[in-house]
Amino acid sequence: MNQMRPLGSMPAFLDGRPKKLLIDGKWVEARSGKTFVTLNPSTGEPLDPCAEAGPEDVDLAVAAARRAFEGPWSRFTPAERQKVILRLADLIAERYDELALLDTLDMGQPISMRPFMEPLVLGIYRFCAAQALSLDGETIPNSVPGNILSYTLREPVGVVAGIIPWNGPLFGATWKVAPVLATGCTLILKPAEQASLSCLLLGQLCLEAGVPPGVINVVTGFGDTAGAALAAHMDVDKVSFTGSTETGRKIVQASAGNMKRLTMELGGKSPNIVFADADLDAAVPGAAMAAFANSGQVCSAGSRLFVQRSIYEEFTQRVADFAKSLPLGNSLDPSTVLGPLVSEEQLKRVVGYLESGRDQGALPLSGGARAIDGDLANGYFVPPTIFANVTEDMKISREEIFGPVISAIPFDNLDDVLVRANDTVFGLGSGVWTTDVRKAHKLASRIRAGSVWVNCYQAMDPAVPFGGFKMSGYGKENGKHHIQEFLNVKAVWINTD
Repeated sequence: MNQMRPLGSMPAFLDGRPKKLLIDGKWVEARSGKTFVTLNPSTGEPLDPCAEAGPEDVDLAVAAARRAFEGPWSRFTPAERQKVILRLADLIAERYDELALLDTLDMGQPISMRPFMEPLVLGIYRFCAAQALSLDGETIPNSVPGNILSYTLREPVGVVAGIIPWNGPLFGATWKVAPVLATGCTLILKPAEQASLSCLLLGQLCLEAGVPPGVINVVTGFGDTAGAALAAHMDVDKVSFTGSTETGRKIVQASAGNMKRLTMELGGKSPNIVFADADLDAAVPGAAMAAFANSGQVCSAGSRLFVQRSIYEEFTQRVADFAKSLPLGNSLDPSTVLGPLVSEEQLKRVVGYLESGRDQGALPLSGGARAIDGDLANGYFVPPTIFANVTEDMKISREEIFGPVISAIPFDNLDDVLVRANDTVFGLGSGVWTTDVRKAHKLASRIRAGSVWVNCYQAMDPAVPFGGFKMSGYGKENGKHHIQEFLNVKAVWINTD
């Protein structure tokens, strides 16, 4: 694991000037001239304004991406694309501290997460660079009379719209940029309006790495204007979206105009199951950080904690004690484990769920209200909260909160908890804590979720696919499956007589 490096000065990228759109390899203002400001969620202070793209800017970016796709980028060999990706990975490594610092200032991701996120981000680029050389088709024997050869080609989908959320801007952008470059597609990246700065710097690094103009475009703006225009655009071939299920539905509807390909990584309400035979010393911090990491702003957070009844009181209290020990504070402080929520809007949403939990009879064993002590009052802080006495009809148990909140629910046996774990419209992640390998295998095969972590949580590797079932979306990110999402399969028949 990488060691924490000392913090340097503030990012050079933040110079007080409005940030522009990256379209066709050039930095341009929005056609409307509008800008918007994001705030540092730790302090409430403004950062550099960003250009507010509208439909006209989206049209320009899509046209640039189409020209690049059909022009110079189409003539890059797989080896040349690989070289560009590896050069980009090297540039990201050289400036990773600055990129991480931008995410810390822009959305509140604690700087202490840097050693965990850096190898994952760089690993995705390097994995995709390797995959650029493996986009092979297949020769298929057929039963058609005569001498007819049949084979398949794998070809880039075309122009891709990548729409990402605010909870991990650099990581989310990586999930869009890396496979696009590996497959020969082109991209219009639309970051979340709450956190766009690291994505703009990433766009600059793409140009420095030798990515041709128009291959990677970055348009900052709002979802209901720039995002909606991309989702409905008739010259966008695919949308790769990460975000809420509510927004995902709108994108599915908007995509119908030209039957776009879609990858949808949506919300979750993931079960995390702890049996009495588990290693509780490992399960306590594991269950806590499954829900509290990144202040709970993780789509696959293990926010529904099912604990076997015989250890329910002991275990939930231990998780609450662990939660109280987690340093909450300014994300720039290397000792901070939990930073703020991304915005005042998100703060109000999470506080509303805390109030709902108490009103419906849930008992907060830790946290339970906004943190307003000292400097925390200026930011958007909620302490890690675990609710006991939760019933499964409560809002905090049914709905995605996207904050550091656990709903702890007792269960009796495996069959009982399996029904409860699957009783959700979502199916993104899940966890199982047990020393009984039979339980582990049985639950792994019967939980309806895209990932099942056993005696761990949120383990992730660029080679292992990640994605959801049910209303958590469809399509995969990471692994070979990720690359296939950006390719079309073409059948070729040749009569050799």
